[in-house]
Amino acid sequence: MKPEKLIEVLSVAERLKDAVRHCYTSGGRRESVAEHSWRITLMAYFVSDEFPDADLLKIMKMCLIHDLGEAFTGDIPAFEKTDKDSEKEADVLGEWVKTLPEPFDKEMAELYQEMEAQQTLESRIYKALDKLEALIQHNESDIKTWIPLEYDLQMTYGNEQVKFSDYLTELRDQVREDSVRKIECNRKEGTI
Repeated sequence: MKPEKLIEVLSVAERLKDAVRHCYTSGGRRESVAEHSWRITLMAYFVSDEFPDADLLKIMKMCLIHDLGEAFTGDIPAFEKTDKDSEKEADVLGEWVKTLPEPFDKEMAELYQEMEAQQTLESRIYKALDKLEALIQHNESDIKTWIPLEYDLQMTYGNEQVKFSDYLTELRDQVREDSVRKIECNRKEGTI
C-alpha cells in the first residue's frame, strides 16, 4: 500500500479511538471501540493453543477489523442495534472497502463475508471472543455503570456463540460466575 493511502486508511481507523462504547473501563471512563478490538485480538492470541486447527492470523484479522464500520456510524450497543443500523453500517463499510488497493479490498470483503456467514471455525471463534470480551469488560467496570438490562445480559449474552467449543463454553461459564459474584458482593455491600 502506498504511504499516502496507508495514512488515509489509518485516519479512518483512528476514529475508533474516539468512538466510545456503552461499557466503562475499570478506571471509570467509557471504553473505546479501538480498545475493545485490541483486546479481542489479544484474546485470540492467548486462546490459540485451544484451537490448533484454526488459522490464528485470520482470526486476529477478523478481530482487528470487525468494528471498522463504526468508524463511520459510531457504536450502537447490541441491545439497541436494529437490522437497519446493521445494514447501514455494512453498506458504508462495504463502500469504503472498495476504495482500498489490492489485495486488501478483496481480502477484507472476503473476511467480512466469512464473518457474517459464521460457517468457519475462525469466524465462530472471532464472534465468541467479541461477545466474551464485552462481558469481561462489564465485570471489570464499576457495577454502578450497569443498566438494569445488563444484569440479565451478563447471564445470557454470548451463550449461543460459544456452544461450538468446550473451551469457550468453560470460559463463558467462568465469566458468568464472576458476574454472579460481583452482583452478590455489591448487594451485600449495599452498593446496588
